[in-house]
Amino acid sequence: MAELLAPSRAAVQTPAARTGVRRGSGRVVITGASATSAFGPGVEPLMRAVLDGRPGFRTVRRFDVSGRRVDVAAVLPGSPVLGDELARAIDEACDAAGLSVAQRADCPLFLAIHGDPRLARAADSDRSSHGADAFATTVVRRSGLSEQVRTYTSACVAAATGVADAAAMIARGRAARIAVAAGYLVDADQFALFDAGRALAVDGRVRPFSAGRSGLLLGDGVAAVVLEADPGDGVRFKRTPVIGRLAGWGRAGDAYHVCRPRPDGVGLARAVAAALERARVQPDEIGYVNAHGSGTPHSDEAEAAALYRALGEWAAKVPVSSTKSVHGQALEAGGLLELIVTLFALRAGTLPVNAGYLGPDEACRLNLVLEPGTAMGAEYALSVNSAFGGANTALLVGAP
Repeated sequence: MAELLAPSRAAVQTPAARTGVRRGSGRVVITGASATSAFGPGVEPLMRAVLDGRPGFRTVRRFDVSGRRVDVAAVLPGSPVLGDELARAIDEACDAAGLSVAQRADCPLFLAIHGDPRLARAADSDRSSHGADAFATTVVRRSGLSEQVRTYTSACVAAATGVADAAAMIARGRAARIAVAAGYLVDADQFALFDAGRALAVDGRVRPFSAGRSGLLLGDGVAAVVLEADPGDGVRFKRTPVIGRLAGWGRAGDAYHVCRPRPDGVGLARAVAAALERARVQPDEIGYVNAHGSGTPHSDEAEAAALYRALGEWAAKVPVSSTKSVHGQALEAGGLLELIVTLFALRAGTLPVNAGYLGPDEACRLNLVLEPGTAMGAEYALSVNSAFGGANTALLVGAP
């Protein structure tokens, strides 16, 4: 038991040191993607913001924040409806992937959501019709996809877990393609919980891995991707160009505490090591890490420790940023939003900025991206996430 709770550094330091990871039988590619954030609908405005390091935090008008310690979040104007935003994102991702009506009807949906926004105020007799599964069924019917639908509500790793599950099914030949979607729109209940728990940044900025950081800020995020089996053998997709490859994925849990991360980062390091081994990629082949980087003191320190544990000395050299410093914490949708950012940054060859930085923290000795226009020339980039309860994910993307 003691060894399980405190494994040695060598046990997860490099992919080559680990064995027994089950690999899929084929490559998985991403053929369609869509995103909506505080910067509006579309991947392009989101990418402009993260590459410039331009935060989208503003005073919340969607609900009353007059009695709160913090009154800002990265939110869209007005009162967007989650179901509408999800249906639009899924439709755009499927269009980008060139899916026909028949292909959509045969495509399962893996959906990561916090839940139906109407559930908290539904009458007891009506609550069953507003559960996560019922909400997902409504979304899939609006989108014209197969009613083979899964819902993921596992906090900040929900969307990344859905992506990993979808990739595993495709790689093993159990599905030809799967759409993964995720959505969270900042709501009064979650805002109040994070504010009452003193988790929100009192200075209105998210400052990942920086001295003087004071917490996270919530943000709107709705995203969708289409994952497909790569036909291989030099055969190219005729419908649409491939955006990128999902080269590896890993998940691990440490169950250290209900909300605090394990300080030595063992769980996240295991997820990273599994993703790298699945892809047969060495740490120094990674050109960028889109970190979970919530901006909270304990979480950032644990994540830095995890990167050193998983990547060894390369952790001090690989460029790192947390795009939550720009688009905020999108809870269940965050992993998918950040995967899309990582994928398009790899395509652009330019690194997203770690915004809000004030100065170095000795517990977070990382090579942070602090200036716009920093070039990236590597073939692989990594997106990692952690969640309450000790859940951790790592998604490794590669150039097409």
